[in-house]
Amino acid sequence: MNETPNVPDPRPAFTETIALVGSTLAAVRPDQLDRATPCHEYTVRDLSNHLVAVLRRIVVIGRGGDASDMPRVADDVADGDGPKAWDTAAAEVQNIWSDPALMGRMLTLPFATLPGAVATLVYTGEFTIHTWDLATATGQHPTWNPKTLTTLLESSRRAIPAERRGDPIPFDAVIDVPADAPDIDKLVAWYGRRP
Repeated sequence: MNETPNVPDPRPAFTETIALVGSTLAAVRPDQLDRATPCHEYTVRDLSNHLVAVLRRIVVIGRGGDASDMPRVADDVADGDGPKAWDTAAAEVQNIWSDPALMGRMLTLPFATLPGAVATLVYTGEFTIHTWDLATATGQHPTWNPKTLTTLLESSRRAIPAERRGDPIPFDAVIDVPADAPDIDKLVAWYGRRP
């Protein structure tokens, strides 16, 4: 069934998040590339190239292709070329995702087949978490969209149970944060990051 879920169009938040990733990537200095990030498996270099790889996957997925065999890290991106590689893939994503019919199509992600609207929300969340990882590792302070964070918090709490972490859920245990913590802190804590 190719029905669009009864949710607001997630593409504006997706587009805004892609732009935020791009500006965060562009602000990474060469001397920061070997730093650790809160995403323990990645250095700043690795995480930057992982973001490019995910965006390239989204291009393939949006075209109806199979991205399951694509690399997790774009190993063809030389140091300093991340922003250019990002901008190239972002332009392709924007072109493909501008078609509203894509929101109701079933798309095959590496881990599930989902309606386009849901897939868009999933990738908005992944990019938001990894932007926080990258920003934290490089001393940046992005301006988060409060409405996007609220939507991501609600959807993450519904889709990713707090009780069952580890294989196959690839996140650490939820970190407790104060009730009045900023939404970005609540979101990353849900994914096992310590704000």
